[in-house]
Amino acid sequence: MLPVDTTQDTLGWALAAWAIAGGVALQLDVPGRDFTAAIDMTRDEARAFARAILAAAGDATERTFPHPQIPEA
Repeated sequence: MLPVDTTQDTLGWALAAWAIAGGVALQLDVPGRDFTAAIDMTRDEARAFARAILAAAGDATERTFPHPQIPEA
C-alpha cells in the first residue's frame, strides 16, 4: 500500500505514514546517513509517538532560540 502522507525535507529526509490493519506504519528515510527505519504501531502508540516528537521539537526550539529580556515595568 502506498503512503497516504509523505513529508520530504529539502535536505533529503523523508517521513511516510500509512494505515495498516490495527494501526499505522511509519517509515523514515535519511539518505545522506544511509538510514531507514520502519515501524508498525497501534493507533495509541502512534498518538503517543506523535506527542513525544512534538514535545521534543518544542523543547529543542526553546533551547535553540534566545529569550528576549523583558524590561521591568
